[in-house]
Amino acid sequence: MLDGQTALVTGASRGIGKAIALALSGAGASVAGTATTDDGAAAIATYLKDAGHRGEGIRLDVTDGAAVEPAVSGVAQRLGDISILVNNAGITRDNLLLRMKDEEWDAIMDTNLKAAYRLSKAVVRGMMKARYGRIINIGSVVGVSGNAGQTNYAAAKAALIGFTKSLAQELGSRNISVNCVAPGFIDTDMTRVLTGAQREALIERIPLGRLGLPAEVAHAVAFLASREAGYITGATLHVNGGMYMA
Repeated sequence: MLDGQTALVTGASRGIGKAIALALSGAGASVAGTATTDDGAAAIATYLKDAGHRGEGIRLDVTDGAAVEPAVSGVAQRLGDISILVNNAGITRDNLLLRMKDEEWDAIMDTNLKAAYRLSKAVVRGMMKARYGRIINIGSVVGVSGNAGQTNYAAAKAALIGFTKSLAQELGSRNISVNCVAPGFIDTDMTRVLTGAQREALIERIPLGRLGLPAEVAHAVAFLASREAGYITGATLHVNGGMYMA
């Protein structure tokens, strides 16, 4: 399905990012996954190799604007021109607004929003030249529903949806689609820290009665990355078990 394609997936050392990297590489793409540490990059290279897939792990701080262009150029030289970008890297810095520090707000905006702008800008020229590309931004149910204690996170994820729609309009004539996948609560390290009571209360809000799996988010991304999804752009695909229904 993705033979001959090269994908760049940010934040791919674990969780949803890892599942996305494996899904894309399993579909035939060569995948470069980013991590913030050398150990994380090595872990990406290892799991891709163990799966028998072509790809690599690279160290990249997505908030370092000066590092983005060299990273993108390096991936293109080693694996081929990037035709798929998945802006997945994200963090949380939860706090009530009255207690939130500027650093907590800024950290979320830099990682969860500005990084998508930087990475997209870095790959778009090559995609325009090829007249083909897929950009997929990983949003969140919180970006459409809101969540107390996450004004920073919700604002960044909501902005990412607006960014997706606007960029889709800019690039549509060049056969480049831009879409968003908005996961709900997924069974990852971030949700495993919940107490049993917190987990049950959360599940009660989900019509399907369970947390999602990273692979279920990854399958949605792989579809949007495919040629079969060529007439879909500017869309947000919600993967949340019915917790939010658009």
